[in-house]
Amino acid sequence: MIEIDAFIQWIVSLVSENLYPGVFFAALVETVFPPIPSEAVFPLAGYSILKNQMSAFHIIGVGITGGCGATVGGFMIYIISKKLGRAGLIKYLKYIKIKEKSLEKSDHWFEKYGDKSVIIGRLIPGIRELVSIPAGIFNMNPVKFLIFTLIGSCVWSIALTGIGYYFGVATLNIF
Repeated sequence: MIEIDAFIQWIVSLVSENLYPGVFFAALVETVFPPIPSEAVFPLAGYSILKNQMSAFHIIGVGITGGCGATVGGFMIYIISKKLGRAGLIKYLKYIKIKEKSLEKSDHWFEKYGDKSVIIGRLIPGIRELVSIPAGIFNMNPVKFLIFTLIGSCVWSIALTGIGYYFGVATLNIF
């Protein structure tokens, strides 16, 4: 557990000190290896924008950068899922701490909502990390997957970055 804590601290300092590349890398890693919650990374990025006296326009830039990182990570999972298939993935789930029940939930989600589940799923914690798996297993069109993942990831990233920025403003106004 200490290694994960040290890694998370390193990501936090990376985002604080190198905003755009740090956010891209953190979003990519968070998507592939979920020990880093995006709910912490993006508000921190929003606060960093405020703290560094950057314009609010950077909320969108950082959000898009994070959305691109998450899309790259999501596409990696999509490709792996497509190559391994459901049976192959089940063999490896225990190593990445994903329960088969979580995979079943994401499968049902994908079956119910189809391709649009990728956009919607990227906005829901717990689903957003898994939605790439059924998209790969069910052979979703890769271009459509990339577009839907980018849209959902950018909306999520911009919203969380904005929250960090505006809560930072509110905190500064209180004190």
